[in-house]
Amino acid sequence: MLIEAYDLEVFTPPCEPGAERYAARARLKVDISEVLPYLNATLRGAVYLPEAKALTWKKGGHNIAFHAFEIATSNVEDREAAEKELRGLIDLVNRTWERRAEITPDTSTRQRPTPMAIYKLLPNTNCKECGEPTCYTFAIKLAASQKKLSDCPPLVQPQYAQNLAALQEIVIDAPAIG
Repeated sequence: MLIEAYDLEVFTPPCEPGAERYAARARLKVDISEVLPYLNATLRGAVYLPEAKALTWKKGGHNIAFHAFEIATSNVEDREAAEKELRGLIDLVNRTWERRAEITPDTSTRQRPTPMAIYKLLPNTNCKECGEPTCYTFAIKLAASQKKLSDCPPLVQPQYAQNLAALQEIVIDAPAIG
């Protein structure tokens, strides 16, 4: 186990006083820099910055950052959810570290797709079946990991097969933690 002890802090970000959203951070007693290339290899859509010893990732609308001695998450609905998410992230780091012999580390830096790049691959029907008013709004939420590809029913139609395949290569489809 890599992370055995940490200090947990849950707070309302100072830039949003009175907001009903929370951020949380775990200050670690151990340097987790060595696990970051393994996380980069396994977390779809992660952005790894080796020179900064940092990896960022979006999951379900939450911004997550892994640093040498800290793991942080933001935009969480309440204190309990923030604590639970951080526990899940620590478990993820520990599981990844335990499996590192099975994973090829990845030190490359990738960029997240822009909403416009995603939009260009969507059916552009503005059908609203995804629950959004337009395909571009859906693309924005997909880029932020607030929606999944499966939320767009037209994408499974045969005429969009190539678009769906291209989207599956570039979109972060919000994998579960824990």
